[in-house]
Amino acid sequence: MLKGFFNVPKAVNEPVKNYAPNSPEKAAVLAAYKKMWNEKIDVPLYIGNEEIRTGNTKNITPPHDHKHIVGTYHLAEKSHIEKAISNALASKTVWANMAWEQRAAIFLKTAELIAGPYRARINAATMIGQSKNIHQAEIDASCELIDFLRFNVEFMTQIYADQPYSDSSVWNRLEYRPLEGFVYAITPFNFTAIAANLPASAAMMGNVVVWKPSDSQVFSAKIIMDIFKEAGLPEGVINVVFGDALMVTETVLASRDFAGLHFTGSTHVFKDLWAKIGANIHNYKTYPRIVGETGGKDFVMVHPSANVKQAVTGIVRGAFEFQGQKCSAASRAYIPQSLWPNIKEQITTDIQSMKMGSPEDFNNFITAVIHEGSFDKLASYIEQAKKDTDAEIIIGGNYDKSVGYFVEPTVILTTNPKYVTMKTELFGPVLTIYIYEDAKWSETLELIDQTSNYALTGAIFSRDRYAIEEATVKLQNAAGNLYINDKCTGAVVGQQPFGGARASGTNDKAGSMQNLLRWVSPRTIKEVFVSPENYRYPFLGE
Repeated sequence: MLKGFFNVPKAVNEPVKNYAPNSPEKAAVLAAYKKMWNEKIDVPLYIGNEEIRTGNTKNITPPHDHKHIVGTYHLAEKSHIEKAISNALASKTVWANMAWEQRAAIFLKTAELIAGPYRARINAATMIGQSKNIHQAEIDASCELIDFLRFNVEFMTQIYADQPYSDSSVWNRLEYRPLEGFVYAITPFNFTAIAANLPASAAMMGNVVVWKPSDSQVFSAKIIMDIFKEAGLPEGVINVVFGDALMVTETVLASRDFAGLHFTGSTHVFKDLWAKIGANIHNYKTYPRIVGETGGKDFVMVHPSANVKQAVTGIVRGAFEFQGQKCSAASRAYIPQSLWPNIKEQITTDIQSMKMGSPEDFNNFITAVIHEGSFDKLASYIEQAKKDTDAEIIIGGNYDKSVGYFVEPTVILTTNPKYVTMKTELFGPVLTIYIYEDAKWSETLELIDQTSNYALTGAIFSRDRYAIEEATVKLQNAAGNLYINDKCTGAVVGQQPFGGARASGTNDKAGSMQNLLRWVSPRTIKEVFVSPENYRYPFLGE
């Protein structure tokens, strides 16, 4: 229906800049970093056409230097949340009725602003506020976010173009309406791209949004709103609020016009939200859409035939990039006895070569974990592993929060395949390894499937195609994203639609058309050109 009439730009993945020494992109991001480190931003609530400063503020502090204050953000009261809802609803009709190509243009412009003039600034904000090294900031805040925006426009046009069959007597068509009400987006600290995409994907399909970013991602959330505004996003389409999570959520879910939840965060919080929505179901105008991605206990399974260097690289990158704070991070690994001595040696060499410190120093692979609560949790599990007879810390195990929340990359070796750190999501640079007998490959696959309540990502390293096939079949329900001979992180928009099942979420596949379909409510329209004028069918005779 749309193809050939509008020449929509073809989505392509944004190239990753390398930030090599003396490169212009390195100079630009370091200049932005230094400027933003000292400028002391003040982040308001964004409600309708207002930037509201309540005076009730919290400090924004970098995890790698928690005594340094880079800004403040303002906290909402219940009245502000109610105002955000009413402003969103007041904006809904005009926004929903805007021609789809006009909405698309806003988000395509957003992508180009990030690719160009805002690239250094959004990367620097992510480095400062979330303690990502430059590579992790680049692949997240720039490349993945650009990809989300570009590909979602293409997915949107494909959805609208999907129309039913018609013949000469009847015209059938599908209208992809936005949801009746508003969408509530709750976003995490660990990906700037996810923080922007959760409200933007719903808005792109004509919805209005109340967005609550993580308190630990406010710095880059402010940059996202700056870019949306420059791209021409109308006021009231995406309303941003900060404050007590329980108060915000209870106020939002009490609204009769609540129509959808777009969530990334912890399993426990998501289940509580689902329960609250269920308890309020008789109050809503419609059945709310509930979309959530909620973490994982992601595995790496190494077959005796595996290439050791490739397996080690996949394990080390998967477990320790961004301090293990990706929901897809490798946190449990299963190594065959025959390869263990070689793998242990190479993992040890790799980890000992990693430098840790501020992301401003491009020599640092590891920086800080996100906040003190995370630091303390990780420290408690590390200390327990030092005491337990069925676990041994073979690499790392040290931590220090005097300046920043630094936890060494830590490897725990366990003789118990159900040891607590083989099952519990830690969200930090802690990897637990279990050594299996080579002959028990098949049994170990079953063990992997049965150990965790999560089912987000997993990786298989093998050069034996029969083993790969067996693992792919046996681990069918153990991971929503399965990687063969690659690390279990790094899903690329448009290439590996992302999401998991079990306790890992509703598996609505961000980075694909499937996610956008959750934010529309199709209406079928049938138009008959020559209508019948007699109720009698031929079988009745005259």
